[in-house]
Amino acid sequence: MAQAADIQGMRPSPARRWLRRTASVALGAPLLAGLLVVPTAGSAGAAAPDKAPAGSSTVDVSLDTLSPAAPVKGDTLTVSGTLTNKGRQTIDGAEIDLRVGPRLSGRGEVDDAAKRKGYTPGADPDAIDDKYTVKIAKLPKGISQNFTLAVPVDKLDLDASGVYQLGVSVSGRTAAAPFEQVLGIERSFLPWQPEESDKRTKLTFLWPLIASPHVTAETRSDEQQTPVFTDDALAEELAPGGRLQQMVALGSRLPVTWVIDPDLLASVAAMAGGYEVKSGDTTVPGKNRAVAGQWITALQKVVEDGKVIALPFGDPDLASIAHRGKGVSGTLSHLQNASTVGASTVETILHVKPSTDFAWPVQGAVDPGIVDVATSAGAHHVIARSDSFKETGSLPYTPTAARPIGGGTTAVVADHRLSTAFDGSLLRADASTLAVQKFLAQTLTLNEQAPDNERSIVVAPQRMPTTAQAQTMARALEALSGNRWTQPQDLVAASEVKPDPLATTKVPRASAYPKKLRNQELPTQAFQDIRTTQGSIDSFETILTQPERVVTPFGNAVNRSMSTSWRDRSLEAQAYRDAVLTYLKDLTGEVQLIDKSDVTLSGRSATIPVTVQNKLVQGVDRLVLRLKSDNIRLKFNDDGTMAELPVRIGGGHSQSVKFDTATSANGRAQVTARLFTEDGTPYGEEMTFTVKVSEVTPTVLLVIAGGLLLLVLAGVRMYSHRKRAVASDTANGDGGEPEQPSDPTPDTGPESGAPSGTGEKVDR
Repeated sequence: MAQAADIQGMRPSPARRWLRRTASVALGAPLLAGLLVVPTAGSAGAAAPDKAPAGSSTVDVSLDTLSPAAPVKGDTLTVSGTLTNKGRQTIDGAEIDLRVGPRLSGRGEVDDAAKRKGYTPGADPDAIDDKYTVKIAKLPKGISQNFTLAVPVDKLDLDASGVYQLGVSVSGRTAAAPFEQVLGIERSFLPWQPEESDKRTKLTFLWPLIASPHVTAETRSDEQQTPVFTDDALAEELAPGGRLQQMVALGSRLPVTWVIDPDLLASVAAMAGGYEVKSGDTTVPGKNRAVAGQWITALQKVVEDGKVIALPFGDPDLASIAHRGKGVSGTLSHLQNASTVGASTVETILHVKPSTDFAWPVQGAVDPGIVDVATSAGAHHVIARSDSFKETGSLPYTPTAARPIGGGTTAVVADHRLSTAFDGSLLRADASTLAVQKFLAQTLTLNEQAPDNERSIVVAPQRMPTTAQAQTMARALEALSGNRWTQPQDLVAASEVKPDPLATTKVPRASAYPKKLRNQELPTQAFQDIRTTQGSIDSFETILTQPERVVTPFGNAVNRSMSTSWRDRSLEAQAYRDAVLTYLKDLTGEVQLIDKSDVTLSGRSATIPVTVQNKLVQGVDRLVLRLKSDNIRLKFNDDGTMAELPVRIGGGHSQSVKFDTATSANGRAQVTARLFTEDGTPYGEEMTFTVKVSEVTPTVLLVIAGGLLLLVLAGVRMYSHRKRAVASDTANGDGGEPEQPSDPTPDTGPESGAPSGTGEKVDR
């Protein structure tokens, strides 16, 4: 409860009361403890069975709102929240009081104050005037009660500008403890800066638009190549109230730097143009084209005059590449391609030219290998974080973010405290309010560290903030809108600020990289899988007449396979890579040899046809069909036991490729047929069939000739007989039958894909 006024009728300031009470703690604590803690058999026995909270933990106090978050002279501070009686007895005569602690000096004191739990008699400040106390007659066990305190700021006895710890306590009596005591307390922070500072901290806040991959490598065979999504979960984030919709809506009114994964833009643009979603073994039309279109339109308007940073396409995991993938051939090439594709994607969709000069490793953790990988992709600025880029000296203040680290590369070191201020679940109103107040407290104490040294500070929050986290970040930035101790600055400008000469510029060694983050990285096998997939893509595209229909969706899928979002999702990452490679194999398998049965050749020369089928919607070219015989009795064009012929087939058609052969003796020959690309790379599976060579002897030829002669004579005789019969009918006046039309032209459409018949015989 508040103390009585002194003899002049004036209340001492919170700071004086705090000092006075603290000075008496050493002498009065034993006596005070004896007065406040009165053990009885009943109370001890009652608390033991269910370990009910006691003392200042009996009532849970939550501070749901604190408005204004950073008050000025003339404001009224309003604090609202909820009390919940967690004890086993009803609380009588409950009183809710506001307590203002002394001014905190430095960022460390803010951290220490945030860790305090419970009420400490003598150490905690007195309550303010009884006039602003809220009274509750009874608070039954297990019951919650809302409350609101409203106090004019000038009644808080705030001294100099700075950060004050603010507490809301509830005191009362129970049947077991019939004396008044503090039964619950919750603390927050009150930044007090009634006037603008002469020097203000320049604050850069990154606003990330990043999502997990949702697009497969699969597209429909229509002209637009309708994309296929793994699921429709992205639509939930884009819809009103969804995470990404909130990020755009909130960011539209904030002074932030947009950090965008181009894959997200490409995915949403694809949805807006029409998409399908996997459903078991089939696909169904996507139903959220309008939602996607609205989101893209809203973002285009927001970034018209804003600063946009484009990450490489798919937001590749730089640390995984540096530690696990750099040794796998082709990995760095993929990263460079992702950077190029990312810039063009953002410019095409948002109609703004982004900056591509920044790399953002996970949680800003860096080492020399990560820096090397980042610069190899074209970045000259690496967004690090101060808990990784630790200061080696004893600077009494937080230095400016920009640090030259050699080789023309700048590390932009984000502040660890501010960057992690919005981690964790902020779904509860009290957690969100505390995060806002602590963020404001840290920025104000940072500014007061060296008021004559104007610094540039960067905040790099988590990559994919939840909706609650985004809303909390927005509230914090809106509370700074008065520019009393900070002023906004974009990331490009922050990277160009003159570095602090006393700040460390040494990149942490590889052994200092956090073990927890290293354990989350993509394995080396992931990059080996990507290399295998890329090799198949390279081989496949060489035979296509429209390679871009394959190269673009599969290239994007390869980039997505390196995404930072796969951390701690190794099974899902493996499934995605496997699906990409499986679909690619299915496509390459659409160009194949049709199985062929055994062939019989009669004579010393003949032609062997082999059918190649193309089920793709586009044509294939630059393929070679190679036949190879295992026996010299069967040769091709008298050139030997191997022959090659070019293959060119339109989409959805087959081609019969015919090889001229020459035989030298009766017997069997095993023939192997296989497709190759023009550079000699095998394509598809080989096919083997048997050729039986049956030479025709002179005796057999004589018999055949005799048979042919008999057939000719019989035909002449039949013709003469028919001629005489027609003449006789004409003489008798008969008109005769009309002449029959010839057979129609045979069908020459695409050949059947079925195997040729058993015992196929190919004559000369």
